[in-house]
Amino acid sequence: MTATPFVEVDAERLRLDLEENGEFGSTGRDPPREWGRTVLAGTPANRAARDRLCERFADVGLEVTVDAVGNLLGTWTPPSADPEAAPVVAGSHLDSVPEGGIFDGPLGVYAALEAVRAMQAGDVEPDRPVGVVSFTEEEGQRFGEGLLGSSVAAGDRSVAEARSRSDAGEVTGEETTLAEALAEIGYDGEGRLDAGEWHAFLELHVEQDTTLERAAIDSDATEPGPVGVVTTVTGITHATAELVGEANHAGATGMGERLDALSAAAEFVLDVEKSARELADDYSETAVGTVGSIDVEPNATNVVPGRARLGVDIRDVESEPMRRVLADAEESLARVERERGVETSLERTLDVSPTPMNDRLREAAHRAGTEAGIGTLDLPSGAAHDAMMVARATDAALLFVPSRNGISHSPLEWTDWDDCAAGAAVLAGAMARLA
Repeated sequence: MTATPFVEVDAERLRLDLEENGEFGSTGRDPPREWGRTVLAGTPANRAARDRLCERFADVGLEVTVDAVGNLLGTWTPPSADPEAAPVVAGSHLDSVPEGGIFDGPLGVYAALEAVRAMQAGDVEPDRPVGVVSFTEEEGQRFGEGLLGSSVAAGDRSVAEARSRSDAGEVTGEETTLAEALAEIGYDGEGRLDAGEWHAFLELHVEQDTTLERAAIDSDATEPGPVGVVTTVTGITHATAELVGEANHAGATGMGERLDALSAAAEFVLDVEKSARELADDYSETAVGTVGSIDVEPNATNVVPGRARLGVDIRDVESEPMRRVLADAEESLARVERERGVETSLERTLDVSPTPMNDRLREAAHRAGTEAGIGTLDLPSGAAHDAMMVARATDAALLFVPSRNGISHSPLEWTDWDDCAAGAAVLAGAMARLA
């Protein structure tokens, strides 16, 4: 392809796709800006969403493949394309958190499909095949691991390990493996989708923060947007802290005689918050630290707590602040152990490095925005997405559109339809250029 024709997306068609997909697993709607859905991987709602997507693939002549972990790919190979060439692929996921919104995931899938339809309508003649992918279990709400399908596609996890993951029986009443759930809904495929064979991967997603919304408010520009072009996807460290004291009677145990694990844990929680705040103020404004879960034993009002387990989440787009918050957490535990007499430990359970997005693909997105008259803005991502996993196997880019008030994973999640269309237009232009 010697030139990249302008491609124009159909905003109303994209809106219809998202609204119809939003009916699957719907938990109730109050249009125009409150609409929830629960679509866990391998459930009837997930099957319905997959069926509709496959029908839309067939409408525009995409060849459909399903791999052994349920990753779903539609491929357009026009006469102009070398069928052996590495494809340009875009997409996201169709599953959701419980009572999530209608944009998180499906926007990326259907915007990619709309990009293909726009290229077809615009007589774009790509040199490479173009694919639309929906990854399995991005949210990790049923089978206990986020980014599951994309991790398999990236070669980071084996097919066998992913297929053997099981839920807790909360959906069917009996413990079910991913393989069994996929077979139940008719999407138990073969082989492995290999992202390492792709020329490029792009994902459009809602921002889940307010950077783009604030930029639009502050800007005097008349063009739509801005669409975010992600520079780096945050790194993530998860750790489990355990504090062991001595359970005892709440009335008969004097204050000076207690080994209270929960009181010690409270100090640790505040220390993690203090460390992250100081780093965000002085070193990296994107650094965050959270103690998001706690399990207390025996968890009785009239018993001094004897044990506390806490889940720690540390993130940043640079590795050093993450390391420093973790080191401060270790020092906090050592201090409360000395001062309070409790026993402490800290186990790191997840360590994902920050993932930069590819400069070549980012430039293609910025140029697509310029050609379409849509503003673009560089920004980091504080949340994990399939693109960060695919980036381990091939060049990847992540695009954002604004989230109203930064709300996501909620029925209140909302992105204006014009912003959805603007994001799809930038995505389409970048895909056409890369293909």
